[in-house]
Amino acid sequence: MSEPVQIPALNNEGSIPAYLARPAGTPQAAIIVIPEIFGVNRGIRQKCDKWAAAGYLAVAPDIFWRFAPGVELNPDVEAELQEAFGYFGQFDADKGVCDIEATIQWLRATQGVTKVGCAGYCLGGRLAYMAAARTDIDASVGYYGVMIDQMLGESHAIANPLMLHIPPADHFVGSEAQAAIHAGLDDHPKVTLHDYQGLDHGFAAEMGDRRDEAGAQLADGRTAAFLSANLA
Repeated sequence: MSEPVQIPALNNEGSIPAYLARPAGTPQAAIIVIPEIFGVNRGIRQKCDKWAAAGYLAVAPDIFWRFAPGVELNPDVEAELQEAFGYFGQFDADKGVCDIEATIQWLRATQGVTKVGCAGYCLGGRLAYMAAARTDIDASVGYYGVMIDQMLGESHAIANPLMLHIPPADHFVGSEAQAAIHAGLDDHPKVTLHDYQGLDHGFAAEMGDRRDEAGAQLADGRTAAFLSANLA
């Protein structure tokens, strides 16, 4: 069962629209699905629905709600891809991670769950890293997160488990950035990194031209095991 919900933002800034998918029974935990730059589109909703089918309460907040609420874009359509890049340029990541914090608080206070994890993609992958460093989220997963190499100075604050999926052929996160991420995080006791040789940004999308079926299944299987272990 799914429904639209409104999550109170921090500091009385307003309400964050979100897509909520409920499991058939009592949820074992909650998972925040943090979107890419394409909004809470069909692929993100499908990820929530899959988590709900696996027994989790899953919610996808609209991270662009301040300036482009309700936008849904298709990365395989060039005009919509360029529109998404424009929204990325307007996005304030510090406010974005505050919205993840607000979602964590809302889930624990109103939805009957104590353990909360996240799985984020692209920009959402960056926010998953930031959530691990700046909030008390119980476990975080980031897929092809952008600009993480610029935030490695926050890694000391990561207190709960974080997993990052890194495709070495990522044309948005270059080899130097990936090398910095490995150098900064390989030895971190709370961080697990997985590389996916030959794969590019977006390989775990639910649908469309970017998806690599074998890579997506491998990464998603690792994510499921990781979150199950850390949200028990």
